[in-house]
Amino acid sequence: MIARPLSSFLKRLPGATRLTESLSARLFALTLAAILVTEFLIFIPSASGQRMQWLEERASAARIASLALEAAPMREVSDELAESLLMKAELLAVAETEDDMRFQLLAPARPIEGPVRSIDLRGSGMMSRSMAALSEYFAPPGEILVVTAEGADETRVIEFVVPQAPLKATLVAFAWRVTGLSLIIGLVAAVLIYAVLDVLVVRPMKRVTVSVEQFSRDPGSWTRRLSPTPRRDEIGRAQNALAGMEEVVADAFRQKAHLAELGSAVAKINHDLRNSLASAQLVSDVLAKSEDPRVTRAAPRLERALERAIELATATLDYGKAAPRAPRIQTVSLRNVIAEAADEALNGSGALVPLAIPDSLRIDTDPEHLHRIAANLLRNAAEALGQSGRPDPQISVTLAAGALIFRDNGPGLPEKAQENLFRPFAGTGRMNGTGLGLVIAHELAHALGGNLSLLETGEQGTAFRLALPGLTA
Repeated sequence: MIARPLSSFLKRLPGATRLTESLSARLFALTLAAILVTEFLIFIPSASGQRMQWLEERASAARIASLALEAAPMREVSDELAESLLMKAELLAVAETEDDMRFQLLAPARPIEGPVRSIDLRGSGMMSRSMAALSEYFAPPGEILVVTAEGADETRVIEFVVPQAPLKATLVAFAWRVTGLSLIIGLVAAVLIYAVLDVLVVRPMKRVTVSVEQFSRDPGSWTRRLSPTPRRDEIGRAQNALAGMEEVVADAFRQKAHLAELGSAVAKINHDLRNSLASAQLVSDVLAKSEDPRVTRAAPRLERALERAIELATATLDYGKAAPRAPRIQTVSLRNVIAEAADEALNGSGALVPLAIPDSLRIDTDPEHLHRIAANLLRNAAEALGQSGRPDPQISVTLAAGALIFRDNGPGLPEKAQENLFRPFAGTGRMNGTGLGLVIAHELAHALGGNLSLLETGEQGTAFRLALPGLTA
């Protein structure tokens, strides 16, 4: 009834809720509670020892009284002397058993009244003594103890009667002393342990917590990053992991901002470029009507190139959707699509492109998507060969194990380019490259239901594997 209003009152205090919810307060309370529980467990055998000491002192007084009576004739003394001996020994009565004969040594001066409990000090175990010590605190008022102990020698057994109230008072006083001492020890130990844990655990966790809260509220503009720590325990690993995560996320936000700015600029450029390409398409329509054989052969290729450029510019304006257009599947000649992509991509670079693809092989795919994939791969290979200065640049396209293999004899990809191969603006190994070609090719391959992967790279060259539905070895 009292605890609930008290807890409600504490919650209404300023800062009380935050204090009860803090790790520091809970850690201090748990440390103090653990020490007090340990002290209580130690108190039980201590109280048992205090009880046994009190009873043994009375047993020793009873033995001394029995030895004093041996000097008296017939082992009897006057009532006044018996009462004096009992009073000095704090006993009510003393008896002795020898050779199965019981002798009343000191009789009580007055009748003994009250509930009686028997205690045998011979051969009791630790557990029974501990339980008996706890039971003394709950004994009824006016209880009388009849205690049996060893006598002056092995043939004798001494019995004495004592009131339980002095024993209870002694144990209560002992409990208060132990409680006070335990509180002092507990508070001192709790403060010391808390101080150590506060330095090693609580403060580092506070730094991590504050960092996480601030970073979660504004991960893009927060600049106070959590510094790494040389600690190698769980908290140190968590702090270092968080510091690394903040670094990565902050870089990602910067890259996102750069991409947004770049996207805005590209959208404006593409808008104007699309208009220019539309004008060029009108010119190509006029050239298509020319009777010159050379113009007649080049006009269709120019027209298809302009159509793809217009489509690419239009798609770039809608780049925010982060997905290529849906493929339009049709049956096409695989060799013709790859050959046309090679003509566009190489553009007189001097690299040879042997096509080990049968003329009769036809597959169901989107020719524009496949053209863009092949053109990007071949263009990247040709530019890498051009920068390397190889005297015999060569790019081959072969069909193997249900996939197209694009292989060059260039210098291979740098390690950084391999780690970020299909990431925009990060996976290029060429000078002044943006890294978008492989990203676009990778997305288009997935749109066709296939996959583009790096097969191998090194000093002997680089090979990419393009797996597409419908391809056979």
